[in-house]
Amino acid sequence: MAKGLAYRIFAGWRGLGVFWVLVLLLLGGGGLWLDRLGPAEPQERLAEAASTPAPPAPEPPASASAAPPVTTPPQVAETPAPPAAAPEPATAAAPAATPAEPPPATRPDAAPPTAEASALTPVAPAPPPLDVPVATPEFPTARPIAAPDAALLEQGRFGPLPRVGNDGRTSIRAYAGQFERQDARPRIGIIVADIGISNAQTEDAIRRLPPAVTFAISPYAPRAAQVAERLRAKGVETLIGLPLEPAGYPLNDPGNRALLTGRSAPENMANLEWILSRFPGYVGAIGVVGGMRGERFAAMEQSYLALQESLRNRGLLYVDARPNAAAPARAWGRSVDVILDEPATRAEIERRLGELEAIAKARGSALGLAHAATPVVVDRLVAWAVGIEERRMVLAPVTALIRRPPETSEARTQ
Repeated sequence: MAKGLAYRIFAGWRGLGVFWVLVLLLLGGGGLWLDRLGPAEPQERLAEAASTPAPPAPEPPASASAAPPVTTPPQVAETPAPPAAAPEPATAAAPAATPAEPPPATRPDAAPPTAEASALTPVAPAPPPLDVPVATPEFPTARPIAAPDAALLEQGRFGPLPRVGNDGRTSIRAYAGQFERQDARPRIGIIVADIGISNAQTEDAIRRLPPAVTFAISPYAPRAAQVAERLRAKGVETLIGLPLEPAGYPLNDPGNRALLTGRSAPENMANLEWILSRFPGYVGAIGVVGGMRGERFAAMEQSYLALQESLRNRGLLYVDARPNAAAPARAWGRSVDVILDEPATRAEIERRLGELEAIAKARGSALGLAHAATPVVVDRLVAWAVGIEERRMVLAPVTALIRRPPETSEARTQ
C-alpha cells in the first residue's frame, strides 16, 4: 500500500514537470518568432506603406543580344505646359551657351511634338494695349512776361490790388502773353483752371503745355505767388479763379471766400479784395473754382454786373465760365464756348477739341475750358496742340480773344 502511494506521488510530480517543460518551450519559441518580426510600425507608416503601390518588377530581356527598350517621352497633350517665353535672337559675336544636359524636348533621341500636341498647347492671350503718355514735343518758346509793376498796384486791406496806371496802362496789356495780332488764322484759346491746388499736376502742366495756354490759378492755392512767377518766366498768361455761388449750393461749396447771393454787398466786396490780392501780375479773372462755375451768383443780375464793373475799373478782364453765356456786359472779356473735361475721358476730350475747332472756323475764334490739369487733360492737349498749325489754326492766349464791353461807351482801351 505504501508502494502504491509512492508511485502515485511520483506520477503526479512527473506530470507536473512535463507540463512546465512544455510551457517553457512555448514561451521561448514565441519570443524567437517575435524577434524575427522586428518592432511594430506606427499606424501612419503602415497606412502609407499600404497605400503606395509596389513598383512593377523589370522584365528581363529575352536574350543577351536583345536591344534595350526605347523610352517614350511624356505626351504634351496629356499635361499641357505654359508657353515658354520666346528666346532672344543669338548674335554672331556671342555664341550660344551649351547646357550640361539638354532638356528632354531637345535631346536627339526625343520625338518631335506632334501636330495634335501643338494644337492642344494653350496660347497666352495678347496683353491689352497700354495708354502710353504722349511724348512732350518742343513747343515754340515765348518771351517772359514782365514782372509785376508797382505803378499798377495799390495797397488794399489784404495786400496789393491791381489798379489802372496813371498813364492808362492796364494789367490786360502789361501781363499779356506773346501773340502776333496780325495773324488771320482762326484763333483757339485754352484755359486750364485750378492751377496750384495739386503740386504734381501743376508741375506737369507747366512743363508740358505750350506757353499759349492760359492758366487760371486757384485763390486757395497755398503757393499761388510762386506758381505765378514760374508761369511769367515761361511766358504764360495767368488768370485768378473767382469762387462764385454755383448751382446746387450749399452741397456744392465754393469755399469760405466765395461771393454768395446770401451775403451783403460789403461782404462780397471784402471777399473779392481778398481774392484779387492773392498774387500780382495776372490779366484778369474767371468765374470757376473746383469745377463750379457760379451759375447762381450770375443769375443775380445786379451783383453780377457790379462784379464785372469792379474788375474793369481795376484794369482786369473777365471770362464767364458758363458755356455760351452772354459776353460780359461791363468788362472786357468773353464767355467760354466749350467745357473740355465733362467727363474727363480721352475720347470725350478729343471730341470736344474737334467741336472747338469747328466753332473757331465758323466764328474766327473759340475758347475752351478744362477744370483741372489732370494727366488725361494735359496729355490730350499736348497731342492736339502738336498739329494745330497744320490744320491752319493758331493757339492764342485769352487776351487775344477778348471783346469790348457793349454796355458802356466809356470802356477803357488797352
